[in-house]
Amino acid sequence: MLVARLRHEHEDFDVAINAMIQTGCDQLRIQRMKKKKLAIKDKITEIEDQIIPDIIA
Repeated sequence: MLVARLRHEHEDFDVAINAMIQTGCDQLRIQRMKKKKLAIKDKITEIEDQIIPDIIA
């Protein structure tokens, strides 16, 4: 499923970002990775919202 793949990719970015921080990588590269991670999270949210619409009672 697409959401599962995106969640896995999001976790991979998280691990990579943490490794980059630990090794003292360039802050610009870290910020770019964080931006890509956020885009993946936004895509997951968008897909989930299409699957499970908000129901206001």
